[in-house]
Amino acid sequence: MAAITYELIRKDETTGARAGMIHTPHGSFSTPIFMPVGTQATVKGVSPDELHELGAGIILSNTYHLFLRPGMELVREAGGLHRFMHWDGAILTDSGGFQVFSLGDLRKITEEGATFRSHIDGSKQFLSPEVSMEVQKALGSDIVMAFDECIPYPADHTYAKASTERTQRWLVRCRDAMADAEGQGLFGIVQGGMYRDLRAWHAAEVTALELPGYAIGGLSVGEPHELMEEILSYTVELLPQDKPRYLMGVGTPDYLLTGVRHGIDMFDCVFPTRVARNGMAMTWTGRLVMKNAVHTHDPTVLEEGCGCYTCRNGYTRAYIRHLVRAEEIFGLRLLTLHNLYFLQEFMRRMRAAIIAGTFPAFYQDFMNHYHKK
Repeated sequence: MAAITYELIRKDETTGARAGMIHTPHGSFSTPIFMPVGTQATVKGVSPDELHELGAGIILSNTYHLFLRPGMELVREAGGLHRFMHWDGAILTDSGGFQVFSLGDLRKITEEGATFRSHIDGSKQFLSPEVSMEVQKALGSDIVMAFDECIPYPADHTYAKASTERTQRWLVRCRDAMADAEGQGLFGIVQGGMYRDLRAWHAAEVTALELPGYAIGGLSVGEPHELMEEILSYTVELLPQDKPRYLMGVGTPDYLLTGVRHGIDMFDCVFPTRVARNGMAMTWTGRLVMKNAVHTHDPTVLEEGCGCYTCRNGYTRAYIRHLVRAEEIFGLRLLTLHNLYFLQEFMRRMRAAIIAGTFPAFYQDFMNHYHKK
């Protein structure tokens, strides 16, 4: 039996939105779902118990960072990433491809793999499909992502074509390297830049390998929202109905709604935790910048009716603004817990709307009231 399986619960009749369940060796979780990012074996400032309380069924960790520090052998010695970080839910590990891509001039990509300089100490390092798979096997994640190149925006057709073809050759090498892995499922990543013909070609090549799940990469890298939605809409239609679909690097409510409307099941992004550390709260009507003077004497919670730890216990905007301005860690934790809860609740309500057959109304109502300040 495959380590990762997908169960469709209901599909919206007027859009591509779907509610389902993904089953893994470390539990099942409902979709669509947002995965909190624990880059270095921790979701910044949040304990595993708090993640469970928030309703997170799966988290994401990163091969690139754990490869550099503390190293795969130490994690393997600890019994894998689940035991190392005391998380008993599902884990997805990014392959490290995006992080290598983001290093810019500090890396060189060849057919064999990527040579780069560590952002920690400047040491020369090397990642290839085989090395990435070896690291992810040592980490013991439930879902393993293929090693790929994230094509920058903009990129001309010639570069995008060569990169996509190389990513496909790398995927075959990833599949072969994972042949002896037990209890792990390899997801392929559809690339192709902003070109429809390349996306169509690569989707056909990736899905022909009959993997347990598929991701759409290379979006939300600076392109206009309209272009992102156009590419997403025709790419997702090329993916199987009976496998999970994952849109990488998306975490703002408007983009999550767009993804769900087109049939995406899984999302991840550092956005909610990163903006929390910069003093921003996510709400159903838009973003709150807690450093702003308007919150100085505000006795209300971040959002009325919110069930997160921060709002449920009555921490006021005035108090949180004080903590943020004083650079107190507790203030950033309060915002992080709120933002992660907000996105989990956002996804829960979308799932409920899909199952109830009211997703189009949910979509329109949210977009009418959400202000992207």
